[in-house]
Amino acid sequence: MGNRTERLLTIRNIISSKKVSSQEELLSLLEEKGLNYTQATLSRDLKFLKVNKISDNEKGYIYELPDQHNVPGHELAESYAAQGFVSIKFANKLGVIKTLPGYAPSIASLIDQTNPFEIIGTLAGDDTILLIPHENVSEQDVINTLVLIIPELKSKIK
Repeated sequence: MGNRTERLLTIRNIISSKKVSSQEELLSLLEEKGLNYTQATLSRDLKFLKVNKISDNEKGYIYELPDQHNVPGHELAESYAAQGFVSIKFANKLGVIKTLPGYAPSIASLIDQTNPFEIIGTLAGDDTILLIPHENVSEQDVINTLVLIIPELKSKIK
């Protein structure tokens, strides 16, 4: 079945990359990725992710995530965040992001604005961000979430 974080990340990835118009279609796409679960579980996950349906010329209505697609200037913020990102390390289940001086507050704010399930919150200094992940969320889940929020980080996170 996969854990909840894996399901949520997979749903976000699918909805971000494809035009999906129904839960049946989404369940089928999830099954292709090896995640088999019920329509009721999918419905709860969609509600948790605050997924909306919007009008689409091709498919009638499609699912849309509420975060980055609707935030004005988000692309500029992503680019700025990626430029300031230096590294991420984990200790005792907590993540520490190092940034260039002055970038940490803006990057932490961008993370907090998207309100990802995997990250409870951030604490930012001038060049350091403390990430506090949800319980039972792996380091890789946190990294995947950061890449979803700031796609340009994919090439910067080793």
